[in-house]
Amino acid sequence: MTFLIIFGGSSFEHEISIVSAITLKEKIKHNNLEFLYVDENRDFYWIKKENMKSKYFSSKNYKNSLKVEIKKNGFYYKQGLLKKEKKLKFDVAINLIHGRDGEDGKIPAILEFFNIPTITPNVEACAISYNKVLTKAYAKEIGVNVIDYEIIKEPHTNFEFPVIVKPARLGSSIGVSIARDQNELNYAFDVAREFDDLIIVEPFIEGIEEYNLAGCMADEWIFSKLEKVEKKDYLDFEKKYMDFSRKEIKINQDLDLRDKFIKEFKKIYNKTFQNALIRCDFFYKDGKIYLNEINPIPGSMANYLFDNFENVLERLGKNLKKEKKINIDFAYINKIQSAKGK
Repeated sequence: MTFLIIFGGSSFEHEISIVSAITLKEKIKHNNLEFLYVDENRDFYWIKKENMKSKYFSSKNYKNSLKVEIKKNGFYYKQGLLKKEKKLKFDVAINLIHGRDGEDGKIPAILEFFNIPTITPNVEACAISYNKVLTKAYAKEIGVNVIDYEIIKEPHTNFEFPVIVKPARLGSSIGVSIARDQNELNYAFDVAREFDDLIIVEPFIEGIEEYNLAGCMADEWIFSKLEKVEKKDYLDFEKKYMDFSRKEIKINQDLDLRDKFIKEFKKIYNKTFQNALIRCDFFYKDGKIYLNEINPIPGSMANYLFDNFENVLERLGKNLKKEKKINIDFAYINKIQSAKGK
């Protein structure tokens, strides 16, 4: 199977996506890989595997690569003296754009529109997971616990300090701060507002544990190991993204506890997140599980949580659900025309 890794995008997490793609190049050994880079101007470039190095992008050398256009059933490029159009060959695309473009639904919508098989959350799943307010509303509707929150338009809160301040529409820990008093809340609010005008506040709960579980529905349910996150205060940007391979992770060996998290994961994933490999970040306190956030395109696809990550991608790629075709028979218009003719 040949995978096409789509990465980059017009996103605050552009560079994170590049590192994720480079990581997958190292992790996927038995399948062929192609790479499609979306630059800040949202132009597509076909990147050769040997050029998948961070400096190739930071130096702008990627502009020497072939430009690609998306059309029905695939991506196309022109090459040679006659500039004959050719189709980029691959079996399944993988949406690896973090944050805006990839996780907000733009790229998934385009790929679905042009009938390109892709491992990705769909538009509905993106809308739910990209906006933390909608994530909490969704979780409540399906019976999954969430931490209380409030939307703030000014740096004021009804919660007692300390609190966590978050931009509501950002696919990572960027812009997230802990405020222990009003002065810190003022600063945290300004930081969050740099990234979003929709800001939420949650109470900071001492002693709460954090767990991560990844998975998908392919030919059957596939779940990762249950990771217990070791943290001081919270998993901030650097802790979350500076170690993409997460070589050292703490696995919770309590199978009964893992089963409880799996039960909550299934509620969240159901058919809404079909065709995606997601990671759910949970809180755990006094025997109760809370959803923190849904990562519809986790860093490096959470490969570090699976014993055989490549096999997971193969199985998911072979079991993608296609959008139902709607047959247009013009029956309604024909009835109108027939009625006019009487």
